[in-house]
Amino acid sequence: MAASGALQEPLAAMPLVDHHCHGAVTADLTPAQFESLITEGESWPGVSSFDSPVGVAVRRHCAPLLDLPRHAPPADYLARRAALGWREVNRRFLTASGAEAFCVDTGYAPHPVTSPAELAAAPGAAAYEVVRLEGVAEAVAARGVEADAYAREFRAAAEEAVRRPGVVAVKSVAAYRTGFALDPARPAGAEVTRAAARWLVDGGRLSEPVLVRHLLWTAVDLGLPLQLHTGFGDADVRLHRADPALLTDWLHLTAGTIPVLLLHCWPYHRQAAYLATVFERVYLDVGLALHYTGPARSRAVLEEALEITPFRKLLYSSDAYGVAEFHHLGALSFRQGLAAMLQARVTADELSLPDALRVAAWTSHDNARRLYGLPESRSAREPGGRPTRKV
Repeated sequence: MAASGALQEPLAAMPLVDHHCHGAVTADLTPAQFESLITEGESWPGVSSFDSPVGVAVRRHCAPLLDLPRHAPPADYLARRAALGWREVNRRFLTASGAEAFCVDTGYAPHPVTSPAELAAAPGAAAYEVVRLEGVAEAVAARGVEADAYAREFRAAAEEAVRRPGVVAVKSVAAYRTGFALDPARPAGAEVTRAAARWLVDGGRLSEPVLVRHLLWTAVDLGLPLQLHTGFGDADVRLHRADPALLTDWLHLTAGTIPVLLLHCWPYHRQAAYLATVFERVYLDVGLALHYTGPARSRAVLEEALEITPFRKLLYSSDAYGVAEFHHLGALSFRQGLAAMLQARVTADELSLPDALRVAAWTSHDNARRLYGLPESRSAREPGGRPTRKV
């Protein structure tokens, strides 16, 4: 059977659970603003963000959804986008993503962006929330707290946050704040108090190593799946400290507790694959890398991520933020890359077609549904209801 019939068509129609993403902007963007949102770096004078793999992918794969020819020039693309307005642009790209559910990190919003419910409205998808714990800690500090009460107040605030309807997970950006080369042990109460006294003098972003350790252990106590940014990110991350292999000792200490979801991972997706192979409750995705490599290279990224990863351990995410193009482009890159990778294995007789279709279903939606306790299908959803986790 031809590749298009065997796997590309089923993958194109398969619903996705985007287990980690962000909102789309709720404002019309100037050309400079748009270009700043399609790079993890900066928009440098004399250099266009369109002149990059992701910029080319936007012009190739997103332009047709704006009624433009493939490879439309950047000026034409931006003019058409402006003429349609942000609401219509968001509707088109979010619908095209084919996502059946979005798990939305609401802790990062330097721009006005959609709420989880607003993000999910256009495609008629389900919306869930991921609570960023650094934001909870920083809110506790901002409203005023004594050092010896910090641990108690943070725990109470985190417990209140995860009781909000639709919350399915928590997240930490420890990779940005301290990196993962931390003492893996749970810090003692007196140690937390001393660290809080240091941090609370100035407040601001949580970057005190002891308190980051305390945050990670609080996440264990909360009992929800924990998402951890690893690897690729903007210039604020020190990439060598974001290698998930640095978490190995902590993962030994927390084994058998909560699911740990390693986000993004590139260029450390092989290290993440190792961790997912040897630790029962470790999982990974290659979100963010997918839309930055685009369909042209997503197969290669997925092939490397799945060299040794058990098939029940890989999840789909877009990590899309700001421009709704990335929700579409992430989904398209995942579908096409996974279809090409699985088809190559079927053609080489390394995988049967039924097994390939099972792998596609697991990674597209089933793994995420199981981990986060999401309904099995749209008909089984109860809007506003709290999922029941099955792990």
